Amino acid sequence: MTLVSRFSILLLIFIHFSCQNPVVGKAGSTPPSHQLWNELLKAHVRPNGQVNYQGFILEKAKLDNYLKLLSENAPDRSKWSKNEQLAYWINVYNAFTVKLIVDYYPTKSIRDLGPRFKIPLIKDVWHYKFFKIAGVEMSLDEVEHSILRKEFEEPRIHFAINCASVSCPPLLNEAFVASKLENQLTRVATNFINDLSRNKISSQSVQLSSIFLWFKGDFTKKGTLIEFLNRYSSVKISANARITFLDYNWNLNE
Repeated sequence: MTLVSRFSILLLIFIHFSCQNPVVGKAGSTPPSHQLWNELLKAHVRPNGQVNYQGFILEKAKLDNYLKLLSENAPDRSKWSKNEQLAYWINVYNAFTVKLIVDYYPTKSIRDLGPRFKIPLIKDVWHYKFFKIAGVEMSLDEVEHSILRKEFEEPRIHFAINCASVSCPPLLNEAFVASKLENQLTRVATNFINDLSRNKISSQSVQLSSIFLWFKGDFTKKGTLIEFLNRYSSVKISANARITFLDYNWNLNE
């Protein structure tokens, strides 16, 4: 085997292992209380999801205390229930998204933050590793795609996680908790799908949020997209209804 061939094999092995997402967890941990996050959400998020980021800034110490609690108490996957883990990761995504805006406020859009980082090879704000869970550096992209979407296969997470933008599903003004998770996920799915500012639904035509285009595969694993919508829509949609998608407003949700 030539030196070049050996180098090529070693390079492929390095790329393979460097691209693997670390299994993030902590043996012996117990689910942390989400009370601090719940109090912050009640105080600074309106029922419609509008966020008072300046209020969060004033209580930054409290937010940081909650984030520290999350960072130090990653799930013990062998002991935590599925709902305990799912609620934890949804809160991780939402709380660290708020942290990102708080740290760089004011901004017109979360997408404007990417260039501020000035880190080579960072495609966008979601790939920026700015927090740690159990000592592992992580990004919002990893939480969403490598953990929430990959491990739980729960399409309603798309209505639970918030990307700090007008067209995103509203940030729920309460923490997600295992004991209420099923009810909370059903509620955010129902509210989002029937929200006329985000979806326009009639029996023969639906104009949908781009979320249903970007993540269509998540919504159609057990049937068609219309079948999924009809589980929550207040308007019964025809199986042959025309489907189009709306533009996405990335302006800050304040």
